Amino acid sequence: MTNNYFLSSFEERELVPKKTTIDFLLNYSKALSVIDYKQLKFEILLN
Repeated sequence: MTNNYFLSSFEERELVPKKTTIDFLLNYSKALSVIDYKQLKFEILLN
């Protein structure tokens, strides 16, 4: 059973995301700001 799972998990598939998904991720990454202060990290979402 583990051999079948292992082989099937590496099947190559062509993933085609929707344009709305790509736009959402790009806009999110543009709005995300990460500030390092000493040993802390602050993640701020700028809208």
